[in-house]
Amino acid sequence: MSSGEVVDQIAAGLREHGLFQWLDLDIEVAEPGRTVFTMPFDEKLANLGSGTVHGGITATVIDTASGFALRSTFDDPAQAALTTTDLNVRYVRPATNDIRVEAEVVRAGSSMGTTECEVTSVHDGERKVVATGGTSYRLFRDREFGGETE
Repeated sequence: MSSGEVVDQIAAGLREHGLFQWLDLDIEVAEPGRTVFTMPFDEKLANLGSGTVHGGITATVIDTASGFALRSTFDDPAQAALTTTDLNVRYVRPATNDIRVEAEVVRAGSSMGTTECEVTSVHDGERKVVATGGTSYRLFRDREFGGETE
C-alpha cells in the first residue's frame, strides 16, 4: 500500500470518529509503521487555571497515533481491528502550545504490536519533548474481536 493510500485511509478514520474531531487532530505524516499527528492548543483541553494541556489528552493522542501507526501494518488499514492492552506515558514538561505526536511501530506481529511515541510542543520558541510513551495492542488480523468473528 502506498503512503498516499495510508494517509487517505487514516484521514477517513479521523473524520469519522467524533472524539478525534473534537480534539481537532490532523495528520502530518502517515506511512507504513509511522504516523505523526498534530493537535492545536485549545483551552477546553487544558487543566483548570494552569493553561497546560491535560495529561489525559496527551495520553489519548499517544494512544491514537499508536493505534493508527499499527493500523498501517494491516493489508486494509480502514478495516483493521485492534485494541490497546497497555499504555504508558512519561510526562517531561507541561504542554502549553500546539502538540505534535509521532508514533513509530516497534513490532507488529500476527497478534501483538508495540509502539514508541514522542510528544513535542513549542517552549520558549523551541520545539521540545513534553512526553514520551509507548503502547502495546492486541491485533486482530484474523478479524476475531471480543470472541466473535466480525
